[in-house]
Amino acid sequence: MEIAFFGSSLVSAYWNGAATYYRGIIRALHGRGHRITFYEPDAYERQQRRDMEDPPWARVVVYPATQEAALHATQSARQADVIVKASGIGVFDELLERELLDLKRVSNLVVFWDVDAPATLDRVLRNPRDRFAELIPRYDAVFTYGGGQPVVDAYRRLGARECAPIYNALDPSTHYPVPRDDRFAGDLGFLGNRLPDREARVEEFFLKPAVQLPAYRFLLGGAGWDDKPRPANVRYFDHVYTRDHNAFNSSPRAVINISRDSMATYGFSPATRVFEAAGAAACVITDAWEGIEMFFEPGKEILVAHDGDDVAEWMRSLTSRRTRDIGTAAYGRVLAEHTYAHRAALVDSLLDAPVAKRVGMAL
Repeated sequence: MEIAFFGSSLVSAYWNGAATYYRGIIRALHGRGHRITFYEPDAYERQQRRDMEDPPWARVVVYPATQEAALHATQSARQADVIVKASGIGVFDELLERELLDLKRVSNLVVFWDVDAPATLDRVLRNPRDRFAELIPRYDAVFTYGGGQPVVDAYRRLGARECAPIYNALDPSTHYPVPRDDRFAGDLGFLGNRLPDREARVEEFFLKPAVQLPAYRFLLGGAGWDDKPRPANVRYFDHVYTRDHNAFNSSPRAVINISRDSMATYGFSPATRVFEAAGAAACVITDAWEGIEMFFEPGKEILVAHDGDDVAEWMRSLTSRRTRDIGTAAYGRVLAEHTYAHRAALVDSLLDAPVAKRVGMAL
């Protein structure tokens, strides 16, 4: 199939946490024989901070961040078999959500792919006049970055025809174990951009343990934290390019996942970096959220913390053997069940069903 995918960016992870998710899904879909064109705006300095050149597994179309260019891009996608509008592009989202729906015909599909479903749903439910609400029933399907049954139920109540979570996963060709790198030597690493609905949780689960453990070395990577007060034992790296993610995950004794508020509330939303860290055979500590056991076995493949005190206690108790055993177990689990090849197979099955249904109805 020809797939036209409108998203924030495929080639740059700068202020773009969904980048490796897009890459993993699209590369795996290409591996299943699909042809993908990824449309992204030239915005937020992402093109100046690329992590990669245009890949061989997708055609990348970068359009100027103007309304005229966005409209022209939508028309370029007219002949695609599947047209995807991802959430959170950041430039003309409302326009694209409307215009891409106008490309619907009997033999194609138009899909909304929500890479931040908890935030989208909270916004729509708080504001009954939100224009996106009236568009939801017009999409052939809604795919979500996560959220499990609570998100599926919420979207169905808003009129979604189909809704399915396509969870984050691992691309083992890009994220894998590497030798320890002295640049990232330390005890606990956190990688994530500074966002309003994550900051308080970073204070609790990362900065508070750093205060409690002054002899331990903490590593902070991600854009926006430069003016954030932090203890002397926290080393800040600013934006960490994807080429360094394996080293960042493989070098400290443990890495921590800290969810955004809405994702922790809804649950069933493992971040991309949980799978990437597991793919590096890292010992992962995560803040607590419902549904963890669907992906990793707590205590064996991942460690769960309910607050900063728990994080500090895990760090005090971790031995070299325990960190190695947890990382090895997580690595085996993610390869067996949570690669993007697994996710792409699910996407294929979901796309086939509504196409057959619509074509049959037209006949």
